[in-house]
Parts: sequence; C-alpha cells; structure tokens
Amino acid sequence: QVQLVESGGGLVQPGGSLRLSCAASGSIFSTNVMGWYRQAPGKQRELVATITSGGTTNYADSVKGRFAISVDKAKNTVYLQMNSLKPEDKAVYLCNAEGTYYRSLFPYAFQSWGQGTQVTVTS
Repeated sequence: QVQLVESGGGLVQPGGSLRLSCAASGSIFSTNVMGWYRQAPGKQRELVATITSGGTTNYADSVKGRFAISVDKAKNTVYLQMNSLKPEDKAVYLCNAEGTYYRSLFPYAFQSWGQGTQVTVTS
C-alpha cells in the first residue's frame, strides 16, 4: 500500500503564510494526481488544489491567487504554499494521491489519504 504523511500545519495570524508537505511512501510506480483537501468543523470536505503528473493544476475559487501547489516527483512529495491566509482557511488539511503501486511484482491502482494536518488562522 501507499502511505501519505503530511507536515507543516500550525497556527498563523491572518495575512501569514504556511507551507504544507505530503510525502508518499511505498512501492509506488507512478502517481497520476496528488492534491490537498480540507475539512472545517461541521462542514463537508472540500477540494483545495490538485496537480496531475503532467503538471496541470486545479484550485478552488476561494484559494486562487493565494495558494500554490507543486510536486517533487523524485521525492513523491506534494507541497501547498499558502499565502495571505484568512480565518476562513482554518481547517484540517488532508493530502490525497492516486496512482499505481507494485505488490508482489504486479501493478495495482491506489488512492490514499493522509491523516491530516491542522491549520489555524487567528489573531
């Protein structure tokens, strides 16, 4: 299987910045899409940003121009640079990845979630 481990969350004042990282490990052959989602208390999980293996990015309207997603393919790590943070960005941020991994020399599709990292924006 493929495991995802996030890091980089924390407490920041409005207007501040944070950078989240998500490292994928396991017998990964390829990742097709990696992305970030978030879930605030009492709300549904929502897409924040995704990036494909070809570099195509997609952002939620609420974060366009403030957040940037990038990937280091050699490290199987996806990043989310968050600038101009607002109190409404407060949530648990979860990493997601889809792709192919090897098990007993055979390829299998996977979709994995990380455990989440808390982002709090408050003055």
